[in-house]
Amino acid sequence: MSGIIGITMGDPCGVGPEISVRALSDMAADDRAATRIYGNLATLIAARDALGLSIDLQPYVVDIEVEGAPLPWGSLSPVAGDAAFRFIEKAVRDAEAGTIGCIVTAPINKEALNLAGHHYDGHTGMLRSLTGSKAAYMLLASERLKVIHVSTHVSLQEAIRRATTERVLATIRAGNCHLKRIGYDSPRIAVAGVNPHCGENGLFGTEDDDQIAPAVAAARAEGIDVQGPISADTVFHRAYSGAFDLVVAQYHDQGHIPIKLVAFDTAVNVSVELPIDRTSVDHGTAFDIAGKGIANHGNMNSAIAYARKLVAGKATRG
Repeated sequence: MSGIIGITMGDPCGVGPEISVRALSDMAADDRAATRIYGNLATLIAARDALGLSIDLQPYVVDIEVEGAPLPWGSLSPVAGDAAFRFIEKAVRDAEAGTIGCIVTAPINKEALNLAGHHYDGHTGMLRSLTGSKAAYMLLASERLKVIHVSTHVSLQEAIRRATTERVLATIRAGNCHLKRIGYDSPRIAVAGVNPHCGENGLFGTEDDDQIAPAVAAARAEGIDVQGPISADTVFHRAYSGAFDLVVAQYHDQGHIPIKLVAFDTAVNVSVELPIDRTSVDHGTAFDIAGKGIANHGNMNSAIAYARKLVAGKATRG
């Protein structure tokens, strides 16, 4: 089982090249030797120069051609969107082949991706398609708060439709398995309600009683330590204070807002239940500062550290 981490460079016009190069430069020699950047060498050299670094990048780069590279920093480009897709596609195939142990993704631009004809809602949907996976869950991990989502990039109306008993139960199971993998013997899980105060016995909707509570009961019957539904206006504070190891959020903003409030620069985006491992930074391409050498790579360092934890766990099990 490979211990190599594969960083995908992200959109060539964004900050992905810079944070990838700076993270590589900061690594100890052993870690650097176990790292590859899937991207375009000319673009990464331009990023290195913008950062004022002198690291020799060639031994660590899986160089993928991009027409006209390096492209102008901070520009919305279908060429860049297609390149970002191809970096990820190559890394996925290498992960499937066991050449690398985990993918760490730098940010892509969804508009550029779609302009290039790759119609995905983001990394998770793309990875699910590339791997042929039926399901994948977005888990946001920080030191004191971890959240897994029943649904993500859909309208709020659609998110409520997706909060079915079957889907909520599957999300609980996925979160429980993932936390066990990274070292939790018996994860303590809370499930957030979808309505204010979990519907107040039907006053504000019946979804919590009809759809979410049965999923929690079924998970408990399987031996999972889970409680809920718990009102979303208190459950995240309780988890942050140490009462729970993981919160199941019903939709995108319900989970993202508390995480970004308490761990904006350090939270890691993890894809759960794909056949390959993937972590990611939890920020965008930041076109406004791309190429200026000022992008903060702390979130990339956190994503790499989480990836190494997953690879180590895989080796221990294997």
